[in-house]
Amino acid sequence: MNNFGINFQNTYTSLSNIFYTKQVPNINVTKPKFAVFNHTLAEELGLDADALFKRPDIFAGATVPPGADPIAQAYAGYQFGHFTMLGDGRAVLLGEHICPNGKIVDIQLKGSGITPYSRGGDGRAALAPMLREFLFSEVMFYLGIPTTRTLAVVMTGETVMRQKPMKGAVLTRIAASHIRVGTFNFAAAYADEDELRALADYAIRRHYPDLEGDYIGFLRAVAERQAELIANWIHRGFIHGVMNTDNVSICGETIDYGPCAFMDSYGLDTVYSSIDTAGRYAYGKQPAIGAWNLARLAESMRPLIPSSIGNAKQVVDGVFEAYWDRFGNTLARLYREKGAAFVPRNNYVEEALAAAEHGDFAPFNALLDAVRNPYATSSFLNFPLKNQTDYKTFCGT
Repeated sequence: MNNFGINFQNTYTSLSNIFYTKQVPNINVTKPKFAVFNHTLAEELGLDADALFKRPDIFAGATVPPGADPIAQAYAGYQFGHFTMLGDGRAVLLGEHICPNGKIVDIQLKGSGITPYSRGGDGRAALAPMLREFLFSEVMFYLGIPTTRTLAVVMTGETVMRQKPMKGAVLTRIAASHIRVGTFNFAAAYADEDELRALADYAIRRHYPDLEGDYIGFLRAVAERQAELIANWIHRGFIHGVMNTDNVSICGETIDYGPCAFMDSYGLDTVYSSIDTAGRYAYGKQPAIGAWNLARLAESMRPLIPSSIGNAKQVVDGVFEAYWDRFGNTLARLYREKGAAFVPRNNYVEEALAAAEHGDFAPFNALLDAVRNPYATSSFLNFPLKNQTDYKTFCGT
């Protein structure tokens, strides 16, 4: 059987099964069709792009590729400050692909059906939000900002109900991993100390191998990567929109492009997310929220911090100091070296997504070409339309 260049391993299942549930894609797709396929990314991953482009069924979850061992991951999260038990409610991790250069990435299907963590949801995804994630992850990548990537978006042919009936779709996400701050929040609440330690050791081994056994160093490293990431967001005017701890990757990638947007005009209190009614995740609050999220990580890992090194407050203070130092230094450097670049204005994003919903992908592809050449002159460099003053974005779930 053709493995399409996919070289799976499945090391996450070496952890206690409290952290996951075996789960094949749970969706009935009879006529899948590509909306977009990222040939360049497929080739970078060492995949057989031409062969995979003939198999939308794989990206729709209708066929499980060779070597995959699909799971839905369990995690928790502080959602708008409140602890909630969560998990992959509409996604499955197919496995960890080993690239020809030795790099390891997760391959995940998003929108592939109900899992034990769906909490009453339908497990589906809609086309427009998945295209938004594809577009914005490409923006980030070509701006040099750490991010998950999108390999493909496949239309399922079904209708999903959100604010209105929408076309169904499944997105294939590529990530360095899907270990989140929320994974550690989950472990602190539901796992024993041995399971928490095993999770930390696994995360360090996978992302910070030089820090084996050094949990304080791990906290500091995560803090510094988050500081660099958020400094890049601030520099480019990006608003994530939903910086809950379940949306914070411990490897420092931008993850979960829900109600995200770039500012049309500068304002520290700018909020576009329809669910952020109190402005918790406003543009100018993102650095402080990053520190707040890291405090929740430190709390979750407290049982692993040896009492001999001092009290928890001293440890957290040191991590915070490293975070704010790295944030300030990174932002200052970005404002001195980096030039002006194109980011997609919200009216163009909405126009492209609306057209794609009606079967016209030309505006979306034109916008995609522009974000993949962010330092080139673009016909999109116009002021926002007047009707964007009350612009709102939605999470898509």
